[in-house]
Amino acid sequence: MLLIDDLTVRYRTPGGEIEALSSISLQVEKGSTVALVGESGSGKSTVALAAMGLLPQEASIPSGRILFDGQDIMMMNVEERRRLRGSRIGLIFQDPFSVLNPSLRIGDQVGEGLVHHRGFSTERAFARAIELLDEVGIVRPESVAKAYPHELSGGMRQRALIAGALASEPDLLILDEPTTALDVTIEAQILDLLEGLRRQRGMTMVFISHNLGVVRRISDEVAVLYAGQIIEQGRTEDVLQRPIHPYAKGLLAAIPRIGQKQGRLAAIPGRLPDLRNPPTGCRFARRCPFATPDSDKPQILRKLGDRQVRCTNAEALREAPWPRPGESEQFAEVVRSPHAGPVVAVEHLTKTFGRHAGFAFKWRRLATSTEIKPVNDISIEVAAGEVLGLVGESGSGKTTLGLSILRLVEPDSGTIRIAGEMVSGKAQRALESMRRSAQIVFQNPDSSLNPRKTIGELLARPIERFRLAPSGEIPARVRQLLDLVRLPAHYADRYAHQMSGGEKQRVGIARALATEPRFIVCDEPVSALDVSVQAAIVNLLADLRDRLGVAYLFISHDISVVAHIADRVAVMHHGKMVEIGRADEVMNAPKHPYTMKLLSAVPRIDGPAPRSVGERHGQVA
Repeated sequence: MLLIDDLTVRYRTPGGEIEALSSISLQVEKGSTVALVGESGSGKSTVALAAMGLLPQEASIPSGRILFDGQDIMMMNVEERRRLRGSRIGLIFQDPFSVLNPSLRIGDQVGEGLVHHRGFSTERAFARAIELLDEVGIVRPESVAKAYPHELSGGMRQRALIAGALASEPDLLILDEPTTALDVTIEAQILDLLEGLRRQRGMTMVFISHNLGVVRRISDEVAVLYAGQIIEQGRTEDVLQRPIHPYAKGLLAAIPRIGQKQGRLAAIPGRLPDLRNPPTGCRFARRCPFATPDSDKPQILRKLGDRQVRCTNAEALREAPWPRPGESEQFAEVVRSPHAGPVVAVEHLTKTFGRHAGFAFKWRRLATSTEIKPVNDISIEVAAGEVLGLVGESGSGKTTLGLSILRLVEPDSGTIRIAGEMVSGKAQRALESMRRSAQIVFQNPDSSLNPRKTIGELLARPIERFRLAPSGEIPARVRQLLDLVRLPAHYADRYAHQMSGGEKQRVGIARALATEPRFIVCDEPVSALDVSVQAAIVNLLADLRDRLGVAYLFISHDISVVAHIADRVAVMHHGKMVEIGRADEVMNAPKHPYTMKLLSAVPRIDGPAPRSVGERHGQVA
């Protein structure tokens, strides 16, 4: 169905030409699903855009060809490509909120392709859109078709995108991180939906993701990309269970596993090479623990048994495990021992929102109710040096609870003590001490770091604000903070856009640490990161906890990460705490049915790979 042969793609940039793809070859059989995995910047999305004929103007293709069902896409004119995209090839992006038009009803957007490519009338297309929304599992599809994107949940918006992509019944569906921002239960439903549609329609899929558990669940074959090259390719089960290339081994070793809690995750050191001047030899050599003098020689993708591998030492490395992280990587000095008693004590906390605020669609549908309680009579404690993991689906109240504890959202009732100070009921101007002792790390550093300030200025601001050091000592304090999160001192002169996602998240952590807090709310701090970068950030947070005795409320929809870092786990559902206990007990022997449901939906790397929700019911990951 799709043949990519010797494809090279380059981008023109002010800093020079970047070789995003280097002689990529990929074959996708009809009716199969091939997954592309690798770090951000490895070239996964460029493959998708090239296959769709959607590369930007600054891109050039010096070599290669792309055949769709025998037709050469690169030889087509603009109009021919447009017709192909609308009728036979569909594309689903990662973030439906940035793709869906906020000023058009969902039904109009789902049926748009039918009007342009199938000659449907607007009325007939809207009626078909309702049928498609019902097909992708949306309850009350008539009401959803009349709603606008902001009136739907993330899972419903993603389903609407899938419905729109399926409207013209494409032969090939390309999915670029379609479940990254979704909860595990919604993610499981989307994957089951895609699998069912593939069987019913005989669709072919190219699935791009950095979630290897999801890849195992959905794909037949997997191609691992690194720095614009395919470095390993084969059957999904073979590659994910017995990786050969060192980079593939590193990716698998970096994944936290439920029920297999380990001291530290095996992060991959370093970062991708500069693709303006890529290495002539192995592009992974500088980060590879198995590198040899042969690594400097050009590496070719060659057949090795039932798969292809780009490594001259592949035979010798077939059974070699990725090195476990050494104790020397941890902080040796503990400068603040845990304090006695809880750092945070919350009793009977409640927060109510009006239905009209951001819940217009639900408000119309449930006109008899005008308010919701995302935090409903919650009581928790967090001790010094403890990590309390908080899990639950979107809308369960996790983030509202964290913001309410910090008084960034004003609770309706209940008491909050932080570091011994009663902070509930106080005026905002009286919370100076609490603002220093309690901080927050946000999910998206791009939206929380001021793009017009240097990193040094961002880190200096809280030091100045709380008068923690004389002005002459602030630069030294900034360097200490950068060193604390393992960033070079010269990063103080950089801006956020000059850093990778993992580096920006480290800056967010450093800024939270600038006030020497006792308590930090971590709100989805690793959800948008690659597994290798995620491992480094999780290790860093654990090290800082051990060194500084800081307590975390760790909010995440990635239950595997929570299982790894948390001492205790709390499960929220519809604003209430339904289960709380030691991490190993909650993860291995859950008591509440909702906790069992969450755990059964977690995509797994190890053990049998269930193929449907029905197979997962009652099964704990």
